[in-house]
Amino acid sequence: MSSQVSRVGASTSGADVGSKTINKSGNVASFSNVQTGLVATDAYGDEFKVPDFSIKDILKAIPAHCYERRYTESMYYAIRDVVLVASSMYLANTYIPLIDNAYVRGALWAGYAWMQGLFYTGMWVLAHECGHSAFSDSTLLNDTVGWLFHSYLMVPYFSWKYSHSKHHKATGHMTRDMVFVPKRKEEFLEARGHSHVKEMVADSPIYTLAQLVFQQLGGWIAYLFTNVSGQKYPGKSKFNTNHFNPNSVLFESRDYWYIVLSDIGVLLQAAVVYTWYQKFGGWNMFINWFVPYILCNHWLVFITYLQHSDPKMPHYEPHQWNFARGAGATIDREFGWVGKYIFHDIIETHVLHHYVSRIPFYNAREASEAIKKVMGEHYMHSDENMWKSLWKSGRWCQYVDGKDGVLMFRNINGFGVGTNE
Repeated sequence: MSSQVSRVGASTSGADVGSKTINKSGNVASFSNVQTGLVATDAYGDEFKVPDFSIKDILKAIPAHCYERRYTESMYYAIRDVVLVASSMYLANTYIPLIDNAYVRGALWAGYAWMQGLFYTGMWVLAHECGHSAFSDSTLLNDTVGWLFHSYLMVPYFSWKYSHSKHHKATGHMTRDMVFVPKRKEEFLEARGHSHVKEMVADSPIYTLAQLVFQQLGGWIAYLFTNVSGQKYPGKSKFNTNHFNPNSVLFESRDYWYIVLSDIGVLLQAAVVYTWYQKFGGWNMFINWFVPYILCNHWLVFITYLQHSDPKMPHYEPHQWNFARGAGATIDREFGWVGKYIFHDIIETHVLHHYVSRIPFYNAREASEAIKKVMGEHYMHSDENMWKSLWKSGRWCQYVDGKDGVLMFRNINGFGVGTNE
């Protein structure tokens, strides 16, 4: 099945790896003329220097062998994740019911569901690799594995693949990015029914907590159905901006039948879940699929929100955006052994992923070290506890404002600079 989305853009000369020629390619081929030497003030009050390096500088720094996709290694991880899910399910359903103590039994079921949520997320990440053609050199293998894994998790694979590709091509662009597009100050004021920031009172912590709970538990579903946090399309209904409508404005006309195939995958999984319920009962389906599914959705939003929200992160108006700046407007974080061994480094190597999304995750750490030498002070990384970062982003990152086409996060909660302006 041929892909409808080109992954090849700006490139340097090819390099031989063994008997293969690796084309060192990025995600886009176009560059814009932007003003250099720009500075802004981030939410902490620190000076933010807008990067002026090019995508070609980034690509030249990455060793050629990092681009090599090994289908045997990728399939090993795919099979490993399926085995983890299946073996955990077998062990839990075989031995937990034998526990006499109801409290211990309940705790074990909860621990099992939590671990399955992690394993489901690992499968999600591998399907994400497939959507970027980072899984293997074969489009057919990529799309087959990606469609199977994402369909099991109720994700419309091709629909997400195409909209996500547009996100990668315009990350940090205020009018073209496809997800986690922040409100400008004027939009934030209008949404809150005010005309000046100084008129507003701070959000209570309980209000922020409620927002974050809704975001974590329902944000992914809301995004698929209503394009929440994405671009606004005036005059278009929610039905015309969702990921299940083949005629949605999110897609090109050539994508139509791939969107239909995505919907078929989701419908087939819905039939599987219903059959599961019919044959094994509500509790069995609930604890083995539904709870891990909800937890997987939580982890997806948790990961992606914190990749694109931070008090020091910029966004750009069209006249100051280029691909190198946009891809650099992301941040690497640390999530311990879960991030490295279960989530396939999607958290720890995200900046590199935005520059060259077809580099497989098992080569991403080496490639990340290479681009840090080019990015220098512009490389964003945090080893702060990610739960603390989630709370901080919820309190600090409410809208963006700035000048010269460089917009930085601000808030009404009394944190950092910009409040009450």
